[in-house]
Amino acid sequence: MPFSSIVVTILAAGKGTRMQSAKPKVLQPLAKKPLLGHVFDTAFDLSPNRILPVIGHGAGQVKAAFAFDNLAHRLAEIGMLDESLVTLPEVIWVEQTEQLGTGHAVQQVLPHLKDEEVLLILYGDVPLTRKETLEDLLDLVDDTHPLALLTVNLSVPTGYGRIIRDQHLNVQAIIEEKDATLEQKQVQEVNTGIMAVRAKQARQWLGALQNNNAQGEYYLTDIIAMAVADGFHIRTTQPADETEVLGVNDKVQLQQLERIYQQQQAERLMRQGVTLLDADRIDIRGQVSVGRDVEIGVNVVFEGDVQLGDGVVIGDHCILKDTVLGDQVRVEPFSHLDGAKVGQACVIGPYARLRPGTELADEVKIGNFVETKKAQIGRGSKVNHLSYIGDTLMGGGCNIGAGTITCNYDGVNKHQTVIGERVFVGSDTQLVAPVEVGDGATIGAGSTITKRVPANELTLSRSKQVTIKNWQKPPKKS
Repeated sequence: MPFSSIVVTILAAGKGTRMQSAKPKVLQPLAKKPLLGHVFDTAFDLSPNRILPVIGHGAGQVKAAFAFDNLAHRLAEIGMLDESLVTLPEVIWVEQTEQLGTGHAVQQVLPHLKDEEVLLILYGDVPLTRKETLEDLLDLVDDTHPLALLTVNLSVPTGYGRIIRDQHLNVQAIIEEKDATLEQKQVQEVNTGIMAVRAKQARQWLGALQNNNAQGEYYLTDIIAMAVADGFHIRTTQPADETEVLGVNDKVQLQQLERIYQQQQAERLMRQGVTLLDADRIDIRGQVSVGRDVEIGVNVVFEGDVQLGDGVVIGDHCILKDTVLGDQVRVEPFSHLDGAKVGQACVIGPYARLRPGTELADEVKIGNFVETKKAQIGRGSKVNHLSYIGDTLMGGGCNIGAGTITCNYDGVNKHQTVIGERVFVGSDTQLVAPVEVGDGATIGAGSTITKRVPANELTLSRSKQVTIKNWQKPPKKS
């Protein structure tokens, strides 16, 4: 079927009482992104006509957590697309004011459907379903097969609705566990809840739902028996792995899903040639792109968009967020890089912190306990120890001594320090911005610089050293 006729609804109205949280269940974090955010990503990847999330409990919180109005806006925000170039699906929030079951939830989206469209039903607490699995499901829907199901076989199917088939293995119905007989409970093929159905038939079947069941709810699954009664054959497909359809009900299950997700990300990196010193101790909370021969130590955390060039080595216990590293960069252990752009063959750390706006040219050395912020540092410059370089433009070939501070904040406003090429700054120097240091200048250790430093000259600022002869230490009082 043409995927251009798809509309996706995401059922996300539940409270999630077992989460023991003020947040709605679909806002609970998986890899630091809300569960619903993962489902949105998959839905967007299918490029449907519209996405219709059904929200209820905490509707205001849920809408506020997602600032996009459509896919073009979302991608433009992260720099992947010029939203003026293409028309992409809009997101229409649909509110379910009473939670009367899954069938009732899908009834709320019917006014937004056209009869010729196909409705794909997803769930806001089932975050790991692959795009390819959903494409396989959608391929099963055509003029003579208006409904298709995603099922899975579980060795322990407790809690799931069972797929009931006849002697010819044709699907006849889905029976929820609370309504199942003892024999039906032995069935291991279960309903995932994910289905694709033509809008015309969905409108008819959903309108005929009744709530005469153990829960007193309108079950979406009852439309299966209606389709069979109308003479339609129900097609089914299954995911490559059952983890694709695992839902989340409490924090224990959320943590289990987190480990599954992180293992998947680790395996993806290793298949791309990355060496992980311990694949069980890496956390990816965003997107990581890698070159060849990358090595990553233990307990490394990636957030946002991180790009690693060829030959990059990341030491143990590092955090990298929204950062780009050029080829052959080495990040020593316990370093924190946030919003940094690092050139080739740089060495960072250990215990270094690169804050947003840091841009390092090639072969720069940032040593232990050095912090940078909004600093551009030229090729081959070194800031080796215990220094703060903020709001700074620095040329190449500089050597900044231990304990150097650019004093960029006067209590109200930030000011810039400009350091030329081949500058040597002695240890324990304070550069009080705004200030400029000329090319080739040398600043003596222990200086406080408040005025322009001339090029190629020695500048220092020190109190006179005095020795008091015959000085006696005071006696210790008894």
